[in-house]
Amino acid sequence: MNCFHCSRQIQLRQRIGFREMCPQCERPLHVCLNCDFYDAAFNNQCREPQAERVVDKDRANFCEYFAPRNASRPQTSSAVNSARAHLENLFKKKR
Repeated sequence: MNCFHCSRQIQLRQRIGFREMCPQCERPLHVCLNCDFYDAAFNNQCREPQAERVVDKDRANFCEYFAPRNASRPQTSSAVNSARAHLENLFKKKR
């Protein structure tokens, strides 16, 4: 998997612990943004229907459904990024 913050590739030998940190940027690894179930287009931004809601997607959590994201899979879809950019342009303040 890749770290959500610095994109460093993390070699997985075992399960990611709740307190494991990235060796490069020292950010937590057991976070929603590193999880394979994370998807910005879904309710609570998670494809796992039984997972409890996590508000801070970039902070360590104790979710039991955590599955490391495949390094080749993108974090967000281009459709989500396109929609977000359109909304930001629509609501940005005029000078």
